[in-house]
Amino acid sequence: MSRQPTDRQLVEMACQVRERAYAPYSHFPVGAALLGRSGQVYTGCNVENASYPLATCAERTAITKAVSEGECEFEAIAVITATGATPCGACRQVLREFGGPNGDLRVIVADTDGHIRTFTIAELLPAGFTPDQLG
Repeated sequence: MSRQPTDRQLVEMACQVRERAYAPYSHFPVGAALLGRSGQVYTGCNVENASYPLATCAERTAITKAVSEGECEFEAIAVITATGATPCGACRQVLREFGGPNGDLRVIVADTDGHIRTFTIAELLPAGFTPDQLG
């Protein structure tokens, strides 16, 4: 099995896919690189639409790609924006779904100047709605 990427390598992968973002309306490209427990990395970028609510965030693109390939357990996700913005509320909820029972998924947030902050999804979405609450 090959060595898992470092946080910086995940940020670099997110930076590369950010270049493919389709953001003609917000002009706010976002890239994400999601590390599966298998060691596989799934990337995603935001894809906007003239009907604004139909836009898809980079984080949800990466999750959807991973799940469609059969991976549902994750170690970390790196997200890069020009400003170092953290994932939106919808993405936080989707990431929490796959963040493990304790919400220990690492969320690595970077800006284009090289600043990096790391959170757990539980820190970004305290008291989030989780599958165990369905009864």
